[in-house]
Amino acid sequence: MPIEQRVISGPKIGAKIGGGASSVPNPTPEPEPAKKRKFKVRRPVLIAGLLIVLLAGGAGYWFFLRGDGTPTVKAPEPGAVVTVDPVSLNLADGHYLRIGFGLQLTKETVEAPDTSRALDTAIALYSGRTVAEISDPATRAALKAEFVKELDEKYDGEVMDVYLTNFVTQ
Repeated sequence: MPIEQRVISGPKIGAKIGGGASSVPNPTPEPEPAKKRKFKVRRPVLIAGLLIVLLAGGAGYWFFLRGDGTPTVKAPEPGAVVTVDPVSLNLADGHYLRIGFGLQLTKETVEAPDTSRALDTAIALYSGRTVAEISDPATRAALKAEFVKELDEKYDGEVMDVYLTNFVTQ
């Protein structure tokens, strides 16, 4: 009877895998352990970041989307114009100003107001000024704006503008 010989390639039964000189490398490598995260988000840092985002969003809303907090007042509609006859006022250095104007009333004003308050305001505002001061366009515009503001206060919002219809210096 013939003798059968078997050749086994690989480690011997019971031999240590990966050890010794006659060992064969492991055909399936072991998986590497998962790397740990080096940066951990801590709870206080996360809360601080959320607070910063919320504050920035609130500030953006406050400055850009929100109104200014004052109730929106509808601009008055213009109504009738009441004219005031021209009068002569004394200026500085013996000069005169002949001024006439019209009062632009609001639409809600039913009855024409007494113009004597407007005339008194014009006399107080323009009297005693120099011709050079009144002739300067910038100063004249500033005086007119002040005149409108004072008339608005004196007439409780019934007068919304003033039109200078006569303005002559001598």
